Amino acid sequence: MWLADKWKDYEVIDCSQGEKLERWGKYTLVRPDPQVIWDTPKKEKGWKHMNGHYHRSSKGGGEWEFFNLPEEWTIHYSLPINKELTFHLKPFSFKHTGLFPEQATNWNWFSQLIHAEVKKGRPVKVLNLFAYTGGATLAAAASGASVTHVDASKGMVTWAKENAVSSGLGDAPIRWLVDDCVKFVEREIRRGNHYDAIIMDPPSYGRGPKGEIWKIEESIYPLVQLCSQILTDDPLFFLINSYTTGLQPAVLSYMIHTVLGKYNGTITAEEIGLPVSSNGLVLPCGASGRFQRK
Repeated sequence: MWLADKWKDYEVIDCSQGEKLERWGKYTLVRPDPQVIWDTPKKEKGWKHMNGHYHRSSKGGGEWEFFNLPEEWTIHYSLPINKELTFHLKPFSFKHTGLFPEQATNWNWFSQLIHAEVKKGRPVKVLNLFAYTGGATLAAAASGASVTHVDASKGMVTWAKENAVSSGLGDAPIRWLVDDCVKFVEREIRRGNHYDAIIMDPPSYGRGPKGEIWKIEESIYPLVQLCSQILTDDPLFFLINSYTTGLQPAVLSYMIHTVLGKYNGTITAEEIGLPVSSNGLVLPCGASGRFQRK
């Protein structure tokens, strides 16, 4: 399992009865997590003294309850290449805060790959699909890459731009695009554009700007096939993340092998997780599949 265990401003303190107790900077939140099926004693004081609690509804969805929590605050993350990222957080719909901290394990991995290439004098072009609030975009840009950031939500792209400015990357070579990811890749094929690396963090289910329906089990493989057409002849890396329990690491590995096996590289896939500070165990948070040039 690949662990996001280098955080200083974030930790999973405990998890029990379908919820996790987290520290985001100075504030503690309790949020639901479908992976937490155990019922262990809630001994940590944060369970009774949290700053925000997302209550899931039996009818679907849910709502936040706040206790002395600001509307917005920031946390920081230090990449292994000696660069610091700054993220704006704010609780919004469906339990989210604007960041998936487990992805830091992938940021660490590809930031070092990009940094090494740039030090050799080679430019690196990265495409980040379903780019959300820009965690991977910022990690790639801070490492010296030029990045194309694509997300269907205008609000998420605006949020990502704010994170870039706060991280000192306001003038970095980042293209910010509000677009349907599949249609964007199809247009890039027609335009003849190519990328050295592609990152994708697709939702299990979603809709594009014009109502296009996305179901990961049906749509992910055709998208990977499309993306293979806009990779350079010697791609640096390819990364797929999945939060869908049905897409296990072996599935991601098999899919990447069938499409990218022609390239000279190594393909690996693992669960990703966050350490739980109260007991030393690990909370699973989905899976990632990686191609890396040899």
